[in-house]
Amino acid sequence: MGRHFLVNQSLSYVKSPYVEKNPFLTMQAEDTPLPTYEEAKGRLPRPIWEGHEDALACYDKAWEIAFRNLRRPVAEAGFVSNFIDSAFNGYLFMWDSSFIVMFGRYGSRVFNFQKTLDNFYSHQHKDGFICREICETEPGEQFQRDDPASTGPNILPWSEWEYYCLTGDKERLERVFYPLLAYHKWLQLHRTWRDGSYWACGLASGMDNQPRVQEGYSDHASHGHSIWLDACIQMVISGKILLEMGRILGHGEDTLWLEEEVTRLTALINETMWSEEDGFYYDLWRTGLSGVKSIGAYWSLLADIVPPARIPRLIAHLENPGEFKRPHRIPSLSADHPAYREEGCYWRGSVWAPTNYMVLRGLGRVGYGELAYEIGCNTLDNVVKVFLSTGTLWENYSSEHEKPGDPARPDFVGWTGLIPIAVLIEYVLGIGADADAHEIVWNVRRTERHGIERYPFEEGEVDLVCEARAARDEEPVISVHSKKPVRVRVIWDGGEKIIESK
Repeated sequence: MGRHFLVNQSLSYVKSPYVEKNPFLTMQAEDTPLPTYEEAKGRLPRPIWEGHEDALACYDKAWEIAFRNLRRPVAEAGFVSNFIDSAFNGYLFMWDSSFIVMFGRYGSRVFNFQKTLDNFYSHQHKDGFICREICETEPGEQFQRDDPASTGPNILPWSEWEYYCLTGDKERLERVFYPLLAYHKWLQLHRTWRDGSYWACGLASGMDNQPRVQEGYSDHASHGHSIWLDACIQMVISGKILLEMGRILGHGEDTLWLEEEVTRLTALINETMWSEEDGFYYDLWRTGLSGVKSIGAYWSLLADIVPPARIPRLIAHLENPGEFKRPHRIPSLSADHPAYREEGCYWRGSVWAPTNYMVLRGLGRVGYGELAYEIGCNTLDNVVKVFLSTGTLWENYSSEHEKPGDPARPDFVGWTGLIPIAVLIEYVLGIGADADAHEIVWNVRRTERHGIERYPFEEGEVDLVCEARAARDEEPVISVHSKKPVRVRVIWDGGEKIIESK
C-alpha cells in the first residue's frame, strides 16, 4: 500500500481562518448504495454520431470501467463521500481525481462524481494543507506535509469551476470555496521562493519523470532550486477562479489579496520564463531558462496570460512535426528533446488524457477552436484504435504508434475517460455549457448526423440533434428538446444562431 503518515495537527500549526469555514471537516460519512453500470447506462448522456459506432463503443466502455471503480467511504479513513477510485494503488490522488470528475460531471444525474473531491477537503489540515494522496481504507496520508512531493498540483479550483459551468450549482460552490481558499494560501506560504514564485517537483507536478531539473537533482522528488512554470501558472488559474467564485458568492472581501498575486505572477512568468528566441515558456533554473519543452507550458493558454503577439508562436510548436505534432498528439515532452522516448517512458513522450484535455481547453480559451477540434479528433481516433485492438483504455499512449505507452496500466478509467467522454462531447461533437450565461454553446463542425441525448445542463436534461449536411458552411438543421427552457447558441462555418426551447 505504500507509506502511511498519520495526521498530527499539533500546536505547531498556524491555523487558517478559512479552514474554520470548511464544512467537510464535520461532515458525517455518506451511507448511500452505489449504482451499477447496468442501472446507470440508460440514464447517462447518449452521444449520437452517425457512422462512428466504434467511438460510441469506446464511450460505453469508459463508463463501464468507471462504474466498476466506484467506492463507498470508510469513515475510519476520514472519507465522507462516495467516490471514484484513482485506479492506481488504493490511494485517492488529488491530480487524478481533479481530472476524473471533469468527465464524471456528465454522469452526475446517476452518480455525483464531483463529491470524490469531498474526501480531500475532509482531510484538510488546520493550516490549509491537503495531502495529494490519501489512503482509502485506513487513517493515513502518503506524504508528510514538508515533503516536496506532499501536495499539488493546485487544480482543484479549476475542477470545481468546470462542474459549476455545467450545473450552475452555487450550493456546491459555497461549500468548497473556503477549503480551496485555505489550500491556495497554504501553497503561497509554503511553496514559494523569496520573489513569490512557486516550486514543485516531478511528483508534485503530476509529471513524475520529466527531465525538468538540472543534473544532480532527482526528477521525481526534488525542486532543483528551480521556479516551476506550471506551478506558477496553476496558481494564477486558481487565483482567478477564486476571485470569480468570491464575486458570485458575495465573499469578495476574502479574496482581495489574490488580485495582487495574480498580477505579480503573470508579470513574473512573462518577464522571466519566456524565451523570445524559442517562442516558448520554460522552467527557470539557477543558470537560466531550462530549454525543456514540456506540455506543461500550455497551462499558460488556459490561464489566459499569454500576450496576444506571443500566442501564434507558442501554438506553432503544437503544429511542428518535429516537436508536438506526432502521429498521436500531443506528447508530454517535445520530440526534439534528447530524453524523448518513442515508446513513451511515462512523461518522456507518452500522450496523456489530462494534459491533452488541458491543452484543448486552453486553445479554446484563446480562440483556436479549430485546432482544438483537430487535435481532439486525432487523440480520440488513436484511443479508439487502441481500444479496438486491446479491448480497453490505457493510462497513457504512444505518440508514435497505435498502442499503449510503455509503461501503461490497462482498464484505466481513471482520467483516460476524458478522451472518449469529455473530448468526444466537447471537441469532436462541439457541445459545451456556460451556466453563468444560462446557455449551451454548440460549435457544429461535423457534417454527418450527430448530437447527444440526455445532456445534463443546470437542473435539466437536453436532447440535441444536428441533421446531416452537405458541407460545413451549410446552415445546420438543429432540433432541441428539453422539459425546461433552454437557450442554445449554434455556431458553424457560415454563421451563428440562437435557438430558444420553451
